Order: sequence, then structure tokens, then C-alpha cells
Amino acid sequence: MAEQDHPPYIDLKPVMHVEGVVRLPGSKSISNRILLLAALAEGETKIVDLLDSDDTQVMLGALRALGVEWTEVPQEAVNGTARTIHRVQGANGNFPNRQADLFMGNAGTAIRPLTAALAVIGGDYQVSGVARMHERPIGDLVDALNAVGANIEYTGNPGYPPLRIRDGQFNTNRLSVRGNVSSQFLTALLMVAPLMAHSHAVTIEVEGELISKPYIEITLNLMRRFGVTVEQDEWRSFTISTGQRYQSPGNIHVEGDASSASYFMAAGAIAGGPVRVEGVGRDSIQGDVRFVHALQEMGAHITMGDNWIESKSHGPLKAIDADFNHIPDAAMTIAIAALYAEGTSTLRNIASWRVKETDRIAAMAAELRKLGAEVEEGADYLKVTPPKVLQPATIDTYDDHRMAMCFSLASLDGTARRGTEVRINDPKCVAKTFPDYFTAFAGIAHDTKY
Repeated sequence: MAEQDHPPYIDLKPVMHVEGVVRLPGSKSISNRILLLAALAEGETKIVDLLDSDDTQVMLGALRALGVEWTEVPQEAVNGTARTIHRVQGANGNFPNRQADLFMGNAGTAIRPLTAALAVIGGDYQVSGVARMHERPIGDLVDALNAVGANIEYTGNPGYPPLRIRDGQFNTNRLSVRGNVSSQFLTALLMVAPLMAHSHAVTIEVEGELISKPYIEITLNLMRRFGVTVEQDEWRSFTISTGQRYQSPGNIHVEGDASSASYFMAAGAIAGGPVRVEGVGRDSIQGDVRFVHALQEMGAHITMGDNWIESKSHGPLKAIDADFNHIPDAAMTIAIAALYAEGTSTLRNIASWRVKETDRIAAMAAELRKLGAEVEEGADYLKVTPPKVLQPATIDTYDDHRMAMCFSLASLDGTARRGTEVRINDPKCVAKTFPDYFTAFAGIAHDTKY
């Protein structure tokens, strides 16, 4: 496997067998949540194993522009192991700089909660991103905030960034937000609710179905780590009592990214194994570890420890028909595993794919067809019937890191003997969450054809 400087692609040859150990990068979802909570907390927070990626750099840059002090201490010893440490000096519920022009790239985990924080703290801010970010909806969050006195206006298309945020006048302690577009809207409101709960408790009501519930569980778990508890009426409403303030936990560790683990777990299930990922395990606070249950249903052999997961083949994979509303990011990997299954696989309740880094339902359908798969695409589902043998293909990635990582798996031959030569265009898009992905993938690849 050799990445080309020009043109921007990487060619992957068919791989007969995978085996090895991968140390996962930190979770994007956890990293950006911790960064904002640390910035809003009282005291200094020492963050261990923060993800180093485009999305976290966007958040770090925004915090610095807002006057939050942070430093990176490379290779500090933690329990005898050299780890990168970030020290964030909390601003105690405030931002020192009340005026800033913030560029948020395509980082949904950064722009949504930061928009809510800016609206509640107040100031004069402009918030923008790349062209695709300006196509990703934020209207439900803005509507929920403006309805209670925030002052957020759209400077482009209504319902989407870019935004202008000024001082508001909050006039109620009950908010309402739709739950069926992105769980990040509720996460954003939950994270800033303690800043609003000065004299009265704040209640956030969820309209309709709440998707991606495991990501809300991450948010609630991390808020507790920073000293704020939330009363929950199942998934219908959330109440933050008055008088709570974020307090630094001192030290906090970022788990390995469970969504990134899915590629290596699927690789082990497809092409032998064992493949072990380290940094995430049975005690993870990330819902995406449930991905392994789908792999088990397809026939993979999975074992888990406190901080590791291992996958290996158990014969040919079986088709799956399941609801993936709870793990939409990791579910993309199932669509690729379906290429190696016997029969037609159906991924249901994945409408949120359409408002991610790209329209992932349309993108997955287009690229799976290039490999010879028969694909049926619906508003919120995908059906995948594999060909007998995958066709060599050049895969477009749509500036979407998960497209690039997913389709690398089509080079695996495995027990189904279906792998093929794959060219991945724009492989550098993996820098959003996993800059060293293709190096890690090469590290488990053995018996490469040709």
C-alpha cells in the first residue's frame, strides 16, 4: 500500500488475511465534549489522550479565539506510559473574549454545542464552516434557543450556518427541541443548561423520537464527571436543577474511538483475525461498542475486555436485517460487511445519514454499486445484496472520513473470496478523526495479492 502524493488517492491490493493489534485514537465525540466542558468549568483540567484530528483542532482553535487558555504537553508520563496531555484552564462559565469570528470547518460536534454556549453566554460572534457545513441543518437548535430569548440570526440560508450570535434576553427555563434530526441539538442544550439554571431549574423537552440515544448517554456521563447531574424522564425530558456549576475533575481520560474500532472489528470478521483494538472495551461509555453485537449476529466471533475488543472470523458472514438508529456512524461499516454476507442485508432507521458530512445513504449506494452490489436506497434505509465477486473500483469519498475508512474493507478477500483492488480517492479526508488510519490498516494486512 503506497499513498500517492499526486494524484490524491491510495491503491489497495486484495488482502487475504488480517491479524494484529491497533491502538485506537481518542473518540471525537468525547474529545470535543470534554474540551467545551473543561473550558466552561472552574479550575484546570488535564486531558489525557485527546484526539488529534481536524475536528478537535477546530474546537481548540475556537476556544483559543474565545480567550480560553490551553497548552499541549507532549509525551508526559501517565502511570509509567508516555501520553500527550492537554491542560485547559476553565473560564468558569464564561468566555473572556466576547467578540470573535469562528471557523468551525465541518465539525458538527464542535459547532452545535459551541453555538448554544455562545448564545447563552452572550457577545458578538460570527460562526461559519466549510461549504458542506453550510448544508448541514442547525435550525432545530437555533429555533429552540431563540424561542427562549437567544439572539441568533442566519447570515446565509435559513436553518443552516453561517450564523451571527449576539446578546440575548432569556425569559424562560423550559426549552423544547426536536429529537429526530440530530442528537447533537439536545447535547448542545444539555451542555449549556447549567449556565441558564441560575435561579430556576431548566427543563429540556424532546419533541418526537430521539435518535442516536447512546450519544446523549455520553453527554450525560461527561456532565456528571464535571459535577453536573441531570434528572431524566426516560427520553422525553431532562431537568437540570439550579445552583450546579461545572467543576474540573482534575484529570480526565479520552476513550479510544468506538466508531473507528468498527473498521478493524469488521476486518477481523471478514478476513480471519484475530484483530484486537485497544482503548475501548466492555466498560465504554460509547454506544458504538454495540456495533460488535451486529457483527456477532452476522456470525463473527467477538471477545471483550475492560479496555479491548477482539474480532475474528467464524466462517462466512450472514446477512442482517436490523435497526441502526442507535449507532448510525458505526452502521456504515455494516453496509460494507454486507458485501461479504450470504443474502441481502437491510439497514433500517438511518435517516440521520442524510445530514452527516455528506448524504451518506446516497453516497454509500453509489459507491457500493461500483463494486457490483445490488443496492436499494430509501429515505431511511439501505438494502445491500453482494455480488459473487467484487468488481475493482475507484471509490469517491465526498470529503467524508467514514466513506474512506469503510471502503478500504472492500480490499479484504476473506472467507468469501470476494475482495478486490480498490482505489480510494482523497484518502487524506480521514484526518477528520483518524489521520493514521491507512497506516494502521496496512499494519493488520497480511498475504496481500500481487
